[in-house]
Amino acid sequence: MNTLRSAKIGQTVKVKKLHGEGAVKRRIMDMGLTRGTEVYVRKVAPLGDPVEVTVRGYELSLRKADAEMVEVE
Repeated sequence: MNTLRSAKIGQTVKVKKLHGEGAVKRRIMDMGLTRGTEVYVRKVAPLGDPVEVTVRGYELSLRKADAEMVEVE
């Protein structure tokens, strides 16, 4: 399973599925990460946390744990 966490810098991926439950999943969806959305990985901090992505025309920083919940293709 490929997750947003494992995507490389400069890569554009498409959201396949969201994992997690309840409020956590809802929060990720509210940030614009829904199925079928294209996400461009801009930066990854030296220790891997956070991951900065561009989604729907704006920049978003995600924690490692949240990026692991987003399955991509």
